Amino acid sequence: MTTDANPLTADRFAATARTAGATAPDSVLAEVGTELINRWSEPHRYYHTGEHLAACLNLVGDEPAVALAVWGHDAIYDPTAADNEERSAVLTADLLTECQVPPAVIEEVTRLIRLTAGHAVAPGDRNGALLADADLAVLAAPWPDYVRYVAAVRAEYAHVPDELWRIGRSTVLQSLLALPTLYHHTPALETPARSNLTRELSSLTP
Repeated sequence: MTTDANPLTADRFAATARTAGATAPDSVLAEVGTELINRWSEPHRYYHTGEHLAACLNLVGDEPAVALAVWGHDAIYDPTAADNEERSAVLTADLLTECQVPPAVIEEVTRLIRLTAGHAVAPGDRNGALLADADLAVLAAPWPDYVRYVAAVRAEYAHVPDELWRIGRSTVLQSLLALPTLYHHTPALETPARSNLTRELSSLTP
């Protein structure tokens, strides 16, 4: 969990769901919020944890569809799978349907979750920019914090041999660096993020 002034609780999820138009009983919203928190607390997670969830929530502000997408965007996180975003989108749609969130909101939430598979944001997509920028904010962290982030992700991929990790991680870094713009809502993060990505990529190159 978190210790900030806006803690990660089922009530916080319920409040956002209500703002988005949820009409299910409070008990249903509490149950769904608890399920999501439990998923983010799974023992195989080292970076994609409640701390990452809370950090993203605190960055995206009050837009309910974006906040609900944050709650759902890594609800399923299996380091051995390649379809976590799609599976998370489907799960989140099911959970929000239980909460009786309006279908149009659910459609937007699932669109946003799928966007995090590549973080490619179309011009004018404010919601997409908010979510993608929050999800990638760690890339612009001071170098010691960035190193801790990389170590946490590596721990999630402990099953991958070092050489395959270097190859796979290098591919991820190159794909991020190839994006025309990493940050659409917070452009000040662009330079430090690219510096960190380039520095890490250099460390992985023999």
